[in-house]
Amino acid sequence: MSDVTATDYSQEAQFDDYFALLKPRVMSLVVFTAAVGLLVAPIGVNPVIGFASILFIAVGAGASGALNMWWDADIDEVMKRTQTRPVPAGRITPRNAMILGLWLSVISVGMLGLTANWFAAGFLAFTIFFYAVVYTMWLKRSTPQNIVIGGASGAFPPMIGWAVATGGVSIESLLMFALIFIWTPPHFWSLALFMNEDYSKAGVPMLTVTHGKRITRRQIMRYTVLLVLVSLLTAFTSIGGPVYFITALALNALFLRGAWGLLKRAEAAAEADNYADERRFFKLSLVYLAGHFGALLLEATLRGLDLSPAIWLHLV
Repeated sequence: MSDVTATDYSQEAQFDDYFALLKPRVMSLVVFTAAVGLLVAPIGVNPVIGFASILFIAVGAGASGALNMWWDADIDEVMKRTQTRPVPAGRITPRNAMILGLWLSVISVGMLGLTANWFAAGFLAFTIFFYAVVYTMWLKRSTPQNIVIGGASGAFPPMIGWAVATGGVSIESLLMFALIFIWTPPHFWSLALFMNEDYSKAGVPMLTVTHGKRITRRQIMRYTVLLVLVSLLTAFTSIGGPVYFITALALNALFLRGAWGLLKRAEAAAEADNYADERRFFKLSLVYLAGHFGALLLEATLRGLDLSPAIWLHLV
């Protein structure tokens, strides 16, 4: 971490600034996937305990975001995409961001342990540590594999939700983890294709900076193929079903088509249209993940109503 010496912190912070410090967009993804992990688990959870558990998981995600913004203040100050964040914009000091992140970490882990179970709480503590220390403080600035390895932190929430209900880990929760873990590189590398200048200026060794955009496009294609396999395998577990399978087939066809288009795309053409295809693929990746987890949630709902087609039971 470098000092953000050029920033004037004389502005008075508002509630919205502290909320932005928690990375609400990332938090919403964490809440959604953790909730799906909890709701598709084979053991039911009291609604009050379930709601409280998801709330504390969200607070833990916010703690990670605050610690990330504290440590990355110097990078955020350079990148156009992040210059308006509360710390580089001078509305919150790095020290206050750190204090908030640490306190929220303690509160979220402690309260999840008291509300649900200490296995889930320990899992949440490890996730915060992984994102704030392993990814933010180490991997992000040291290796082009930062997103590949660091993506694990964003893939843990459904496992935490599952652990809230079951107190453990299973093949189903591992596959939900794998789905997000393998999805993360194509998602972020497509962003890096059209934000490469920002990463280069900030000195972040994103794959596009260290190995070039052509290699990045190839890696997006490779991870997409692997993602298809994990996605379809999930359909044949206890949390899958025909609705999920059909949804996965459709989304994977779109994602493969998009990745193939990026692979075959000439760099001159990409620059000429301001990376329009890359931006579309990035947006598609968000729909891809939401669609898969939404389908898992729908399958759980159908099972709860005893409406899951009998033919699928014979297949699995």
